[in-house]
Amino acid sequence: MRQYENIEFERDGAVATLRLNRPAKMNPLDWGTVKDLLSAIAAVEQDPAVEIVVVTGNGPAFSAGGDLEKYIRLYAAPDDFHRFLRDFHELLDRIERSPRTFVAAVNGVCVAGGLELILACDVVIIAAEARIADGHLNFGQLPGAGGSQRLPRAIGVLRAKELILSGRFIDAREAQAIGLASICAPEGKLRETVDDFTRRLQQKSHAGRRGAKYLVNEGMKGSLANGLELELTYVHNYATTHPDAVEGLMAFKENRKPRFRPAAPDAG
Repeated sequence: MRQYENIEFERDGAVATLRLNRPAKMNPLDWGTVKDLLSAIAAVEQDPAVEIVVVTGNGPAFSAGGDLEKYIRLYAAPDDFHRFLRDFHELLDRIERSPRTFVAAVNGVCVAGGLELILACDVVIIAAEARIADGHLNFGQLPGAGGSQRLPRAIGVLRAKELILSGRFIDAREAQAIGLASICAPEGKLRETVDDFTRRLQQKSHAGRRGAKYLVNEGMKGSLANGLELELTYVHNYATTHPDAVEGLMAFKENRKPRFRPAAPDAG
């Protein structure tokens, strides 16, 4: 297991887990933690055996956002504050661009920067006892790591504005109902739910998962017409050139489980 100051890094087969590890501070996303996460993701990208990355927290919180004391010091140094935000943006962009599947396992309170982190992930599995809020306006702040842009794209403009403007907490059931969470785990069953999901995910083609993520993320950046053209071109190339596409069809025809290829060494 790799050692970092503010996170834990574990790997179990094709699944790597990045666990925010400052539970006494409710796992703040300060500059040091952002740098640790960037470093861990760089390590993941060098390991072709890793196909899925789970992001979660230790203790009662996923992440309650910024570290207040360090945030105040950054405010007093505008250049450093700008660099911190740039690094935070780069972290979330790396997650979105990665061919790996990122799963946010929301184990507890998730606020502000914690919310912005899960919005960059591909799948959000939330514990029944967890709660989510934007929270920035409660302290005269604004979302600075993509929250004002990713949240409306995830749940719609009106819902996003209401959550940002009110700063209120929502429970796991509401988070799932409005599209902020993919799966709501039964109380006390978050770990089992995440493990079950990642096991089932590994049965799918890595190339197919990579392509699906790319198409959705890239398509959302432009018009519907551009997205449809992107899909047409990508799927044509994939279906006519990638062995997994042929293997999937043959397995269906022969009534057997497909034998997909492992992730390629250049999958990062």
